[in-house]
Amino acid sequence: MLAGWIFDFFRLLELVTLIPTLGMLAYFVNGYVNQNELTPNYILVLFIVSVLAAVWALVTLFRRQSTRDSAAFVAFVDICFVGAFIGAVYTLRGIANANCVNVSGGVSSTGGVSSSGSTVTVSPLDINYTPFSVSANKTCTMLKASWAFGIMNCIFFFITAVLAMLMHRHQRGVVVEKEVYRRRSHDSR
Repeated sequence: MLAGWIFDFFRLLELVTLIPTLGMLAYFVNGYVNQNELTPNYILVLFIVSVLAAVWALVTLFRRQSTRDSAAFVAFVDICFVGAFIGAVYTLRGIANANCVNVSGGVSSTGGVSSSGSTVTVSPLDINYTPFSVSANKTCTMLKASWAFGIMNCIFFFITAVLAMLMHRHQRGVVVEKEVYRRRSHDSR
């Protein structure tokens, strides 16, 4: 029973991370379609896997009893999604080392202590403050967020696969054996 509740919790986490991924990747797919260009594979693979995973997570969450009855199949499909997300994250691996945000400004100082040979010179500190400036590349940040959500979903689908196997293992099916006795009477007429 506890495994079922934890399973439902992780299904909700999957949906919470899949919905923003779908929105961000749909933005890119729509942009490429409007420009009449082919969507790159690294976007398309994660988008397709995310759509299928979101539908699967929603169906298994709403059909809890049938999910518990076929827990071994649910675990198998979840493991398949783990593999699909690993493949999708691998195709989007180029974004991993990208620097999407540039921060400039802050506090800078000039002066201080310097030494040359046997003399030590102390100069007055001059502290300059400039306001912070942040610029972010929208395309880069959205792809990096989708990539991170893909990694999170690899972990979440693996956890739900393990929990589904626990639900399958602890499922106590009631087996009713029915014995039927037939009476035969040999009546002679």
